[in-house]
Amino acid sequence: MMGREPQDDVIVVDDLVREFGDFTAVDHMSFRVHEGEVFGLLGPNGAGKSTTIRMLCTLLRPTGGHARIAGYDVVRQASQVRQHIGLVAEKLILYDRLTARENLRLFGKLNHLPEQVIDERADYWLDRLQMTRWQDHLAGTFSTGMKQRINIARALLNMPRVLFLDEPTLGLDPQTTRSIREFIMELHKQGMTIILTTHMMAEAEMLCDRVGIVDHGKMVALDTPGGLKRLVSDNGRLVLELEISNLSESMVRDLQALPEVASIDHESATSLRLHAQPGEGGSTEVLSRVIAAIHADGGRILRLSTVEPTLEDVFLKLTGRAMRDEASEKVAPRRGHWRRAATRVR
Repeated sequence: MMGREPQDDVIVVDDLVREFGDFTAVDHMSFRVHEGEVFGLLGPNGAGKSTTIRMLCTLLRPTGGHARIAGYDVVRQASQVRQHIGLVAEKLILYDRLTARENLRLFGKLNHLPEQVIDERADYWLDRLQMTRWQDHLAGTFSTGMKQRINIARALLNMPRVLFLDEPTLGLDPQTTRSIREFIMELHKQGMTIILTTHMMAEAEMLCDRVGIVDHGKMVALDTPGGLKRLVSDNGRLVLELEISNLSESMVRDLQALPEVASIDHESATSLRLHAQPGEGGSTEVLSRVIAAIHADGGRILRLSTVEPTLEDVFLKLTGRAMRDEASEKVAPRRGHWRRAATRVR
């Protein structure tokens, strides 16, 4: 049996490929995920994120390459991999006609856990996710946020070493979204390795230690959120937004004449955006010269702020601004009409 990976690399992906006929969904992707980190996987629709996760979760066989989780090969040792992972898929995996606790018992048995262990862990996660009072209610009566909390508890029953979260806050209200984000941060503090996909750049920046941006099946960038933002930091340029009383054309000309100033954009009659390239004196010297020039021309600074790039700026720079639509080739079969569930719990 293959030995376990070192503690700092709980996920190892080497040259991973997945083809569907003539279409390559994942194109020779390689990356590592360190033990205990929150790793973000971002990309446009159809970029290959979901396909990658399905391969790592042993739900889809790779066409080529290799991947290991907790030291086990996702193809040759799939059963061992499943013992070490939990998956919160974008689609809720619950049975509406079972109670919250009955759902957890069912999935615990599918994981071959002893009944006593299932009950102890169900108690633990129901309490952690603030769902104990609803444990004997039918899942079909729950709001989407309540269902997602049970869905997360289900994925954690086997106490996984790696937790996959695919859009965990999609479509949730702000209160539930905040609660789930705080729960993710708690799991992170406890040392759990988490793979997160999200379309919310602020969420990725808030939660992730590192972020991999995927496009056309390739990993086009991988770094910390701060490292990625430096990719679009305009080659070290300093960008200032200023609101100035008595803003005049002569003042703008004097600012433009400063050797560090590259360009100035008028935002309104009283505000402008200034692009500067700091010299040996750095940003502090640029700020001093800008302030002095404004005061010399009789202006008064009402507001001054630096403009930092966002993770969304990085995402758009690397993947483009064109919208991408994705339609599934699979259509769920029509099912018989079910009786409407009881009144929804809010």
